[in-house]
Amino acid sequence: MADDRQWDRRSLLRGAAVLTGAAAAAPLLGGAATALAGSGDADALFKAGKFEQAGRAYEEILKKDPKSLQAARQRGYVGLLANKFPDAEKYLKMALNLAPDDKETNQLLGDCYIRQDKFALSAPHWQAAGEESYAKWFAAVSGEAYQIHGESARVPIQQMDPIPLVEVSVNGGPTKRFMFYTGAPNLSMRASVAKEAGLSPVASQKTDYEGIPIWAHYGILDSFKLGGIELRNVRVGWSATESGEDVGTDSDGLIGTWVFYHLLTTFDYAGRSLILRRRTPEAAKEARAAATSAGAQPLPMWLAREQYLHSTGSFAGATGSRTGVVGVNFGGTSEIAAGIRGKTGEQLGIRSDYDREIGTFGNSHPAVVYPCYPKEIRLGNAVAKEVYCYTNPNSQINVPWPYGTGFDAMGWFSHCFWKPYNITVDFTDMNLYIARGEAA
Repeated sequence: MADDRQWDRRSLLRGAAVLTGAAAAAPLLGGAATALAGSGDADALFKAGKFEQAGRAYEEILKKDPKSLQAARQRGYVGLLANKFPDAEKYLKMALNLAPDDKETNQLLGDCYIRQDKFALSAPHWQAAGEESYAKWFAAVSGEAYQIHGESARVPIQQMDPIPLVEVSVNGGPTKRFMFYTGAPNLSMRASVAKEAGLSPVASQKTDYEGIPIWAHYGILDSFKLGGIELRNVRVGWSATESGEDVGTDSDGLIGTWVFYHLLTTFDYAGRSLILRRRTPEAAKEARAAATSAGAQPLPMWLAREQYLHSTGSFAGATGSRTGVVGVNFGGTSEIAAGIRGKTGEQLGIRSDYDREIGTFGNSHPAVVYPCYPKEIRLGNAVAKEVYCYTNPNSQINVPWPYGTGFDAMGWFSHCFWKPYNITVDFTDMNLYIARGEAA
């Protein structure tokens, strides 16, 4: 089976895995983590989600030992989490000079370049990281990628459950219904939609989907239109069975994080729409002002492993609560408000129904989860009490590279949590704003 990261890339049409924590990882904070944070140990700070402090600690290590690969690579990773590209490039290049063949460093630097649309620079690093399909895909991009035409668009969410769907146009063709999900990276579509749009792959790879062999194809799309916003020269993927049939028919395609981080996006759940704008200083200023007037405060945001969004939130049970970095997912297929990983639920005394096993499949692995009902889950001013969630006590708290983010994972917030709110995601200042009710 494919590894977790590859699975997210290659199983996009079914919404990836929202039940077992394919969404972002989040540090498990509390007394133990606080003690670690006070120790000054850079790796402990990083694992606890104290990223800025960890960055400074790695810099101190490098002053004493400029040849520390771990410190240089991790300091670059800290910069990448916050989209601080000069910092990320500086330290990742330092790490690469120390170990040119290091796969993790090459992957992080490849991600750093694709976030900036520097695809030609990213390709050799994906090749060195062992991602041949990615390398071929990005090397095939020519001209200006993700060209944005139009200033803004309000795109109605035509269906909210079981998956959120919006209407789009592919290469100027008839309307299609795409889901959106920030737990997945790139734009993707059904094989039949790709064929109708006249797409040809620039790279292909045989992989596995729930035990079935399929082909993952990668190409370049001329035009993708959402209401009054059109993106041109866009990276796109599609999957097909060995006979060329569609893999999954729940929707015509999926809009992942890579599309959204090229825009200033408001996921207006309460108003049942996506609000898309160019990422300009003026648009950002207006969005911040609107969010602030609606009572929203800026929350920090981090982007890990090409697509996984994180912020700061908390979980509470009968015996206590913990606050720290949590994963945030918008869209996707999910009946839950949040997912809780490892022994977190037991440690916090969260009421769980262990007599009711729910079998699911995600990240290329079967999993068993259980219903649970935290006393409270909170992200900024957004809060839900005694709400339906899942817990997976057998999932790993910390999933290191190459499968995870490398910091401890308490849980993540999912599709159903957001329904009373509108959320603006600002990838320039790396903040998100959550306000109750429909966006103005």
